[in-house]
Amino acid sequence: MSRPFASVRARATLAATLVVAVALVAAGTAVLLSLRSNLLGEAGTQAERSAREVATGLAFAKPYDDLPLDVDDRPVQVVDEEGRLVAASEDLERISGTGVDAVKPQPAATARDGGDDDDDDAAADDDHGESLEPGEIGARTTVSDGSATIDGDTEDYRFAAVPVETEDRGRLTVYAGAPLSAEHGAVNTALTVMLIGFPVLLAVVAWVTWLVTRRALRPVEGIRREMAAITASEDLARRVPVPDTHDEVARLASTTNETLTALESSVERQRRFVADASHELRSPIASLRTQLEVAAAHPELLDLDGAVEDTVRLQRLAADLLLLARLDAGERPADARVDLAALAREAAEGRRGVRVRAEEDVTVAGSRGQLERVLANLLDNAQRHARSAVEVSVRRDEGPHGADGGGQTAVVAVADDGEGVPAADRERIFERFVRLDAARSRDDGGAGLGLAIARDVALRHGGTLTVRDTPAGGALFELRLPGA
Repeated sequence: MSRPFASVRARATLAATLVVAVALVAAGTAVLLSLRSNLLGEAGTQAERSAREVATGLAFAKPYDDLPLDVDDRPVQVVDEEGRLVAASEDLERISGTGVDAVKPQPAATARDGGDDDDDDAAADDDHGESLEPGEIGARTTVSDGSATIDGDTEDYRFAAVPVETEDRGRLTVYAGAPLSAEHGAVNTALTVMLIGFPVLLAVVAWVTWLVTRRALRPVEGIRREMAAITASEDLARRVPVPDTHDEVARLASTTNETLTALESSVERQRRFVADASHELRSPIASLRTQLEVAAAHPELLDLDGAVEDTVRLQRLAADLLLLARLDAGERPADARVDLAALAREAAEGRRGVRVRAEEDVTVAGSRGQLERVLANLLDNAQRHARSAVEVSVRRDEGPHGADGGGQTAVVAVADDGEGVPAADRERIFERFVRLDAARSRDDGGAGLGLAIARDVALRHGGTLTVRDTPAGGALFELRLPGA
C-alpha cells in the first residue's frame, strides 16, 4: 500500500514550525517561571520588611496601638508564644496561611510565672530554632502563602514571620503579608501575550518557511520537469537548467547533465555499433547467399572455397560482436594465472615472419582466452601491415602497476616493419569498425574490430594498450598488464 504523497516543502515547513513551537514553549515556560519566582521573591521581601518594622516597634516596647499595623492595607498579626493573637490590622476580617486564624486580638497575661520562664524560653527556642535576648529581633524569617480579607476585599498574600523577644511581653511573632496581585497580574498578562503571540509567530514562521522552501526548491522542480520531458521525448540532447546559486541544487543539476551527456554518448555508441554491425554482417551474408543461390541453380558453378571463406568471416565477426557485447556488459575476466611468454609462443606458432623474444615466468592474472584473443588480434594487424617481419617481445618492467600494487608490470610488445600509424590516428584505430585504409577490401582488412577488442580486454584486465613508432619506422603496439 503506497503512502500518501508529502512534498519536501510541506515536510520542511512542518518541521520548522514544530521546532519553533517547541522552542517557544520552552522559552515561554522559562520566562513565566522566572517572572513568577522574581515577583514572589519581591513580595516576600516586602512582607519581611513590614514584619520587621512592626517587630522593631515591639523590641522598643511600643504599645500595640502605636504599631504600624495598617500600612498600605496589608494584613499584620502579632501572636504571643502561646499562639494567642494579641494585635492585628484593624480591618482584617479573615486570614489563612499564618497558622493563626483569629482576626481580633485577645487579652494576654501581663505577668508570667517565674518558674515557667525557662521552660517557655526553651519551647520558644525550639519553635524558632534560635535563642534571642530581650529586645532582639530574630534573624531568620519564615515565608508562607495564604489569603486574607481586608475591608471586604479578598486577595492572596505572601506572609513573612519574624520573631522578636520583648522584656515585658515575652516572645512574640509578627506575621505581615504582601499582596500577590502584582505577581498574578504579571504572570497572567505574560501568559495571555504568549497565548496570543505564539500562534501568530508560528503562523509567520510557517508562512516564511513555505515561501523560502518554494524559492529554494524551484530549481529542483525545474530539473524534475525537464527530466520528465526528456523521458517522454527520448531526446538525450536536452539538458536540465543549472541555477546560478552554486549550492547543492546547482551541483545536482550539473551532475544530472553530466549523466545525460554520458548516457547520450553511450546510446550514440550503441546506435553506431548496431548500424556498423548490421553493415558488416550484410556483406558476408549477401555473398554467401549469392553463392548458395548460384550453386542451387548451377551446381557445377559452386565456389566451395569462397563459401567456406565467407562462412569463416561471418563466424569470426559474430564471435567478435558477442565478445564486445560481453565486455560492454561489464563481464569480469577470470582470475587464472596466465604465462604470457608461453601464450606469445603459441600465438606466433605457424605464422610466417613472426619472431618471439620472451623472458621466462612473466605471469598475469586474467582470462587466458581473452588474452590469447588480444595477442592474435595484434599479430593479425601486424602481419597485415608488415613488409617482411614481425617481432613479439615479452618482459617484466617496473612501471606504474608495480609502483602502486607492489609487483611488476608485464609488457608484451608487437612490432612490425611497415609504414607505422600516423600520430593523429593513434587513438582512432582503437575505435570500433575503424579502418584507416579506405581502399582496402574487407576480405583483407577485416571488420575493424580487432584493435577495439584488444583495447577493451586490456582495460578489463587493469592494463593499457598503446601504439607508437618503432626506431625503424613501423608500428609498435605495447600491452602493459599488472603482474600476478
